[in-house]
Amino acid sequence: MLFSLISNGTPLTPDRSDATIPWWSFTKTVLAAAALTLVRDGLIELDQPLPEGPFTLRQLLRHEAGLADYSELADYHGAVARGDVPWPADEMLQRLDASRLRYAPGDGWHYSNVGYLYVARLIERLTGLALDEALAQRVFVPLGLSRVRLARREVDLHGVNMGAVATYDPGWVYHGLLVGPLVEAASCLYRLYASDFLAHSLLAQMQAVRTLGGPIPGRPWIAPGYGLGLMHGPVEGGRILSGHTGVGPGSVVAVYRSVCGPDITTCAVFSDGTDEGAVEAEAVRLLSEHWV
Repeated sequence: MLFSLISNGTPLTPDRSDATIPWWSFTKTVLAAAALTLVRDGLIELDQPLPEGPFTLRQLLRHEAGLADYSELADYHGAVARGDVPWPADEMLQRLDASRLRYAPGDGWHYSNVGYLYVARLIERLTGLALDEALAQRVFVPLGLSRVRLARREVDLHGVNMGAVATYDPGWVYHGLLVGPLVEAASCLYRLYASDFLAHSLLAQMQAVRTLGGPIPGRPWIAPGYGLGLMHGPVEGGRILSGHTGVGPGSVVAVYRSVCGPDITTCAVFSDGTDEGAVEAEAVRLLSEHWV
């Protein structure tokens, strides 16, 4: 496993943290941060219904919009495994029958990459910018992150440690796939909380979770919850973790923070394979060494 620790702004593992890796679903945390800057700037309200359906930005960010997910499509997994050219997004939505909500918005919870595709489109629509430009302007430049980029084509993954797979087309990640150094993933989460990037009121709403039940077998969560682009809740040992795990073909990443008094420590862990629990447990172990 590769890992990076940031404690009060200082990288503790510079020799192990410079690898460029896929951020997988930690991209959702970045998209949520960008969306919250739109709220901050008065361009949209969290509870305002959106053109894509009878749901709100808050419900999209918290996976409460009633949307299905394209990971449910057997054809999707087969096409990815064969190395097919990604379907256009609108074709994917048609195959999924995405306009048919699976429950009334707010009445349930279902993890949905489609919801974050709509978030990405919302960011583009309200900023008038392509997604990569909007994320740079609203997140990466303000947070001092210079080596993160949006991978759109297979060639964009050259030089990226993709774990156990030799080739992959990032077009299959419909909300966009960020790639960047492991240390910048840890720094991104650290600076999101440790700077004045977002007001405390917005950060509090980001961490207001829907609790999803009890312990998850094989994973360290005791009472997992999901906020606005964040997995958040108590883990083994009684501490609160906040961040996101991401998994794709051949690799998994976990980026989390823990707060103890005035100290903020963030950790990013990357591994070959698809064992989310093992990578999360390693993040908990590494962070526990820095908890007082």
